[in-house]
Amino acid sequence: MKKYLFIAVIAVLAFGYIQERNSTVPFFSSWSQSDDSVLQEAYNTRQSGLQVQGGGVVIKILPDDLEGSRHQRFVLRLSSGQTLMVVHNIDLAPRISRLNREDNVEFYGEYEWNAKGGVIHWTHHDPSGRHVGGWVRHGGKTYK
Repeated sequence: MKKYLFIAVIAVLAFGYIQERNSTVPFFSSWSQSDDSVLQEAYNTRQSGLQVQGGGVVIKILPDDLEGSRHQRFVLRLSSGQTLMVVHNIDLAPRISRLNREDNVEFYGEYEWNAKGGVIHWTHHDPSGRHVGGWVRHGGKTYK
């Protein structure tokens, strides 16, 4: 009997731990384009350094940033109206092919606040393994 009680307590603690992690790490929760509340809250409270998952529609494609590590850059509009610039490292991950205005893009990366809505970076793997890997999804393909 004590053995089963011990197993039940461990199961409850594990479930609670997983639920707590799910509420603080959006990657593990399901995302829908209409739920931009985490990103909106991060923008409103000027938070940075948050791992977030989301998506939006491409409204502008910017020239690549070629200083230091090369980055493909584009701006998304979320369903909430907030804009985000995505800076995708193309030295560590493949370039997003055939990206056009009005395309839908999903992402998982790190949010940094700025007055224009924010920036998403770390949308790639970390070769040193010190940072959680991110990704960009476009046209049924995941770039990481």
